[in-house]
Amino acid sequence: MSGASDTPDRPLPDAESSASPMRAFLRLTRGWLTAPDRGNARLLILLLLGLTCLQVYIAMRFNWWNRDFFNALENRDGAAFRHQILVFGILAVSQMSVIVALLYTKQLIQLAWRQWLTGHLLGRWLNEGRQYQMEMAGEGADNPDQRIAEDVRVSVDLAVDFVGGLMTSSLMLVVFVGILWGISGPLTFGLMGREVTIPGYMVWAALLYAGVGTVLTLVVGAPLVRLNIARTTAEADFRFGLVRARESGEGIALIRGETDERRGLKEQFTEVAGRLRDLMRSQRNLMWLTSAYGTLAMIFPTVVASPGYFAGAITLGVLMQIGAAFGEVQRSLSWFVDSFPKLAEWRSAVTRLVTFQDALSNLDALVADPEQPTINVREEEGDRLVFRGLEVAFANGTTVIADAEAEIHAGERVLIKGESGTGKSTLFRAIGGLWPWGAGEIVTPPRAQMMFMPQRPYLPLGSLRVALAYPAGPEAYDDAAMSAALDRVGLGRLSERLDEVERWDRVLSLGEQQRLAFARLLLHRPKWVFMDEATAALDEANQDAMMNLVIEELPEVGLVSIGHRPGLEVFHTRTLQLQRAEGGARLSKPRRQAKPPRRSPLRWLKPRRRDAPEPARA
Repeated sequence: MSGASDTPDRPLPDAESSASPMRAFLRLTRGWLTAPDRGNARLLILLLLGLTCLQVYIAMRFNWWNRDFFNALENRDGAAFRHQILVFGILAVSQMSVIVALLYTKQLIQLAWRQWLTGHLLGRWLNEGRQYQMEMAGEGADNPDQRIAEDVRVSVDLAVDFVGGLMTSSLMLVVFVGILWGISGPLTFGLMGREVTIPGYMVWAALLYAGVGTVLTLVVGAPLVRLNIARTTAEADFRFGLVRARESGEGIALIRGETDERRGLKEQFTEVAGRLRDLMRSQRNLMWLTSAYGTLAMIFPTVVASPGYFAGAITLGVLMQIGAAFGEVQRSLSWFVDSFPKLAEWRSAVTRLVTFQDALSNLDALVADPEQPTINVREEEGDRLVFRGLEVAFANGTTVIADAEAEIHAGERVLIKGESGTGKSTLFRAIGGLWPWGAGEIVTPPRAQMMFMPQRPYLPLGSLRVALAYPAGPEAYDDAAMSAALDRVGLGRLSERLDEVERWDRVLSLGEQQRLAFARLLLHRPKWVFMDEATAALDEANQDAMMNLVIEELPEVGLVSIGHRPGLEVFHTRTLQLQRAEGGARLSKPRRQAKPPRRSPLRWLKPRRRDAPEPARA
């Protein structure tokens, strides 16, 4: 690559950049429910609503059973007692069946929603280089892997739980407020010489009890959302540090950097521990409140209704029914109190998820906005690559290449050179459509005719066959074609390992990976090839061999190379020079090459006859 200076500095992302995460999440929800690929989402939601209504009806029947059961005990009525035991058995089996069906239905909704949302975000993230542009732009979305994997799961699972809980609590409240109003009767007392009557006084007692609990919960639990966001961000950074240490294990071991890595990871975990302690303290304070609230609720309704029982106005069964109905009303009104810790966790996950969605939307808007200067990459059927008034900038607006004008035709082999930091690799990304920051126009041949070869080839997970055929499927080429391509680049020993599944980016050295990329090139046989120091890990003899191979196997290919290693000029017909200048590097006039390409001295480079057949596709 052209050096670290090609990558601009960027600020740390803000985890709370979205102004209205709840509205944005509702838009995502509406998008799922109206999407053509939503599956049976609406049917499942209707089923959830029906099961919830059935659950509330069973709870109402239990409340009536509570009255009749204790009245049978108070009256010492054995027959009525045995009948109520039978009724209890029927209600218990019905309730268990509904609870199991409710759980399974909620899980089906969670799975379907998560599957759709994950596919939706993956489709937007891994599209036209957005995954790379987000890293460069610093668009407020750190650790996209966790946002897609973990934040989607938390957002979806808890949202379904909350919707189900809110539906149940609302229906329970309506049903049991009516019951409680009817059986509690009026409360009459004297106040300042006047008689005051409060109808359905147990309902007002329940409202007062739940209202006080909700207000106190809001006050005590307010910091939980902020603390959950901070904890999630710290956990994600620590997990990323561990993954990076695992992926870079060889480099760390060779330089004996374990001590420094341990120090860095310990610092990251210290941040995690600090965030967790803050969260634990806030949860501890809230737990004092919720535990006291729940404990007092066990006796509060009985104490409030007991004067009527001692006065003989209500029976023991009615007293128990009042207590049970009050409990259901209080639980319905206290749903917010009980769910607040989970609500705080859900809101933090939604905020991070929506921030990720916003970052993708910002990039889409940047590219689509006609008033925003960006690099316009336009495909044409003609066989040429054209730079017109091209200006390449960093995401922060700093110009790195200014006023570039050039035209490269099919069959030409052009080397772009320049000092480190003049923007060679950034130009490479702009040609590939990954770099929108700047102005001007790049006219390219159809993307299907182009192949890009970066310094470090991408080798996907899976078998060697998958890595060699990428981005085509492993079935695109037969074994003979793959073996021939490997043999031509000096990797014939790997022909017997095509179906082995390994981490090939670790099994193969960087030089071998670069030669594998040339074997991939021989299979795909594009009309245009763009190389960004694609031979940087090879010695001079291997570099000559690979470049000669391209010229011999693909004589009509349009080749654009970026690099500054000596010896590359002889494999190109002309050179473009990026000259450092104030206000951005300039692309100098091209000059023709006089020397012919050198023949490779390596024995394993086997020239193929001009009349030999092309590698066979499967």
